[in-house]
Amino acid sequence: MEGFFELIEILVGDFVNFLVRFCGIATISFFCYNIIIMENIERYKHLNKYLKEKFGERTLKICIDGGFTCPNRNGSKGIGGCIFCSEKGSGEHIKSVEFETNNLIYDNKLGLTPCNSITQSTSSISEQVKRYFDSYKAQRANKFIAYFQNFTNTYDTIENLKLKYDSALIDDRIVGLEVATRPDCITEDIAKLLKSYTSKYYVCVELGLQTSNEKTGKFINRCYTNDDFSKAVTILNKYGIDIVTHIMIGLPTEDGKNIETFSDIKNTVDFLNRHNIQGLKIHSCYIVKNTKLEKLYNDGKYAPITLEQYIEQCAFVIAHISPDIVIHRVSGDAPKDLLVAPSWNSHKKWIINGLDKYFRENDLWQGKYYKLY
Repeated sequence: MEGFFELIEILVGDFVNFLVRFCGIATISFFCYNIIIMENIERYKHLNKYLKEKFGERTLKICIDGGFTCPNRNGSKGIGGCIFCSEKGSGEHIKSVEFETNNLIYDNKLGLTPCNSITQSTSSISEQVKRYFDSYKAQRANKFIAYFQNFTNTYDTIENLKLKYDSALIDDRIVGLEVATRPDCITEDIAKLLKSYTSKYYVCVELGLQTSNEKTGKFINRCYTNDDFSKAVTILNKYGIDIVTHIMIGLPTEDGKNIETFSDIKNTVDFLNRHNIQGLKIHSCYIVKNTKLEKLYNDGKYAPITLEQYIEQCAFVIAHISPDIVIHRVSGDAPKDLLVAPSWNSHKKWIINGLDKYFRENDLWQGKYYKLY
């Protein structure tokens, strides 16, 4: 009798594989079996779906250059910024805005310097938002999030931060405020300021971690520690502010000649799973022009990972991260005119489709191997 049921299971398995391969069926009831096939089901929590469920419709981000800098750029903690970071501090996609204020010219391709007035800065921010709503992009949705993207968007006085944030929240279609920053630039006072917006707006903070390997962190010149990250998370959790964390795959190790291993990736995921975060951004370590990483690459001291390596390691991250975390992105978009390597980074569909294929072929989904701490 046992042999009979074993034969039935084999036949059912073959039948299911046939239906999945040729029919794309997602759920099959077969006698006493209820077989769930994840072929047509999302295998990780997508940001677009999360925002649609949260706000009731499609919601887009307005990327804003707030005229900030970073403490590892201006000498406070270091100079030059992170070795992979461009001259615009990861804000390459933000369109140029030029206008005259108090007989001074502001150009957000260059960004603001400490000598620029706060009036200049806030005028620029409002202008960027107005131009967005005047563009075709504003026709694609009815709700928007003001997203302070490049550099460290909490690195200023509380008074200036409030002026800058307020200068972006100038349209009733804006429903959220998102601020990208560093863990060492989160304080109680900053968290209180961000909390003050939550009565009217959804508020979240993006914290760069990149890696939990302290030696790699030092090599890439991030100039903050894992402990800084933990403290920032604790403060933001206290005020009920959502946290989105950035990590990178394929970072150079402390000697610059190799990339982080699977062990490093695993340690980073384990580290994140011990923290109460709500979102995750994953992308590869790509090389853009005029960075320290480009020099390492040109000198033959660093080689980026392959697309196949990235997909495998990205899938590992998602399969081991908490299933409750929203995956905000699985690729980084470097402008083609600035991208040095790898060339596959400019093909977003290759990454997304390759990742989906890898998930299907290896029967993976978000949190499949999640370990609760």
